Amino acid sequence: MKILISIEAVNYLDELIEVLYRKEYFGFIESAEIYVANIYEFIETSIDRFPPKESPVQLQYYGKHYVFFKINAQTTWYIFFESEANNYLITHITNNHSKEAKWL
Repeated sequence: MKILISIEAVNYLDELIEVLYRKEYFGFIESAEIYVANIYEFIETSIDRFPPKESPVQLQYYGKHYVFFKINAQTTWYIFFESEANNYLITHITNNHSKEAKWL
């Protein structure tokens, strides 16, 4: 299996660390880094373990498929991707707090 993550998705996750810390969701930057590392770990270890869902028409520009990862009681992450054979390209990452979540 080969997993590639788009630069846009990587940038989003890098910025997420700063946002989580700045908005005081985490008291330490290291805690925000661990939180984001858990998202990366899910992608690396589980992207092929869950049956993908087809992206709603309104969100297909993010990717044809998505899986979700419920990281805690308040937040579910949606990982959009394209796949062929056993290769995955992660194209977009968002969560249930985003405006796009109404379509999921």
